[in-house]
Amino acid sequence: MEKKDEGNPPMAVMGSRDENEDVKSTMRTAETMLRLVPVALCVSALVVMLKNTQTNDYGSLSYSDLRAFRYLVNANGICAGYSLLSAVIVAMPRAWTMPQAWTFFLLDQVLTYVILAAGTVSTEVLFLANKGDTSIAWSAACVSFGGFCHKALISTVITFVAVIFYAALSLVSSHKLFSKYDAPVVTQSGEGIETVTLGSPPPPPKQPPPPSPCEASMSCPQQQPKLGGG
Repeated sequence: MEKKDEGNPPMAVMGSRDENEDVKSTMRTAETMLRLVPVALCVSALVVMLKNTQTNDYGSLSYSDLRAFRYLVNANGICAGYSLLSAVIVAMPRAWTMPQAWTFFLLDQVLTYVILAAGTVSTEVLFLANKGDTSIAWSAACVSFGGFCHKALISTVITFVAVIFYAALSLVSSHKLFSKYDAPVVTQSGEGIETVTLGSPPPPPKQPPPPSPCEASMSCPQQQPKLGGG
């Protein structure tokens, strides 16, 4: 008497579900950490710039005297708050809806450009402070305020490191959003024109025409061949 190898479909399904949950948990943890790192970076850049003040025989210079550095402080503060809030939301184990995916996608894109602009304008100001520009009567201020320029450079470099993490977050949120959409389906109409339909199932295949009643009953009269004659 042969023994049949009986499988255990319920256990297999439970195992696959556990694996999917483990993968989702790992990805959620990784994205949470990816959103928490910019909090530390933005706060560090903000604090360094806030404390950037120097006074010597030539006068006093503070970050608040330059609009670009004030923008850098504000941008880092906004990005730090957003990163902390988004990390808390992402850490919650729940399914993402389409509005949530769109919200995170748009906010990640906007904040990436905000922090990128802060680093860019600060770099331009630092370049002018180091090199000067005689055409606009801008002297090389870093010659007299070297400590101020050094701290501003540190804050700007930290800001650009935060930009790298925000660019990675933009890619993650883009993947999470567009993976919710189905692949485009290409169909060809009767005129030979291809049309692309997003997020819809492929059209059903054309069915052959139904047989005639006599073909269905196999009782069609057979046509007698004609004999040639005069």
